[in-house]
This record gives sequence, C-alpha cells and structure tokens, in this order.
Amino acid sequence: MHIHNLSLENSILNTFISEIRDLNIQKDSMRFRRNIERIGEVLGYEMSKFLNYTPNTIKTPLGDCAINLLNNDIVLCSILRAGVPLHNGLLNYFDTAENAFISAYRHHKHNPESFEIIVEYLACPSLENKTLILADPMLATGQSMVATFEALKPFGTPKKVHLISVIGAQKGVDFVQHTFDHNTHLWIAAIDNKLNDKGYIIPGLGDAGDLAFGEKLQH
Repeated sequence: MHIHNLSLENSILNTFISEIRDLNIQKDSMRFRRNIERIGEVLGYEMSKFLNYTPNTIKTPLGDCAINLLNNDIVLCSILRAGVPLHNGLLNYFDTAENAFISAYRHHKHNPESFEIIVEYLACPSLENKTLILADPMLATGQSMVATFEALKPFGTPKKVHLISVIGAQKGVDFVQHTFDHNTHLWIAAIDNKLNDKGYIIPGLGDAGDLAFGEKLQH
C-alpha cells in the first residue's frame, strides 16, 4: 500500500487538525463539520495528482487553450454518519463523482473492550473498472474500512482504490496496509501512536460522529 501521511510536512492543514482536536474549539459542531470538510478538500486535492488525465482543448473568448483534464470514473463512498462532512469536502472537488453510502458501526457483544463491525445500510452504483474513493474520518482499528470494502465487492471490481481518513492510529494503518492490495493508496492527515482499551485513537479527538451531529443514545 502507498501511504501518504500529509502531517509529515507543514501546511495549513495543521490548523484544521488542531481545531478538530482542541477540546474547546471542537465543541462548535458547525465549525467541526466545516474543518472536516476542509480537510477532505485538502486530501482530495493531493489525491487528484495521482489520478488519470487526458489532453483537452477548450475555447476561451480569445482563442483555444490546451489543458489536461481529469479522466476518471469516480465513485465516492463514505461511512455514515461521521463520514458525511468528509464526503462533502471530497465532493466539492470531484463534482461529477458517483456516490455510495454505507452504515458501519461497532456492536459490543459482551463488554466495551470487544466489538464487531455491523454493516446495515448500503447504497452503491456499479464499481466495475472505476476509481473507488473510500472515506472514513477515523481509522482506529481499521476494521470498519475493511468491512465496508468487503460489503462493496458484489458491486464490481474497481480498477483503483483510494482510502481517505482524517486521523488514524498506527495499528489501524498497519491493519489496512496488510489487508488491501499493494496498489491501494491511503491518504491521511495525521497518524497517532496508539489506541486505548476501547479501541479509540489516542490522543485522537473523541467521537467524530457525536462532535459533528450530537451525541447518540446507546442501545
């Protein structure tokens, strides 16, 4: 797998990451969502450098202009609900992308420290020979990303897969690296060192879904 960790170089991305982590700033849900969206835009821009382009000619009021334009059939798939702001950020840049949505959540069978990933809802176009962008803001254990990809397999075989995450734990990065094909690309804004006993990223930022959309009742 090709891992692109954008935190290895300083950029304006540092500001957005600091604000979604900051205990006081992240309390503003609208600002939190917008920062996740902006991070998606930055990750999408960097990823776009690795997509396919073909020569085109456009007419301006004063003449012809040669330019290379994107030539990819893109399907953008996000994991609900935390993935919605990240999805919007990516969609801001890939206007013509098809869209897929999937629900994946942790189901704790016996205790808070053990869980399985449950996939319940899935809406997806054909993936056959297309570029799949699979977006999940928090790459903790990596199990959600893998479970989602497995659930998408009946919709066809993509020619290229790009994974997009905001913050990941090294354990989750290692897990997807050894699970996905070696030609897969992972685009991530920050990688933290560890997980706690409940599988949350440390220092991370907390529950991205709750911060974006409000706390949910547990069942």
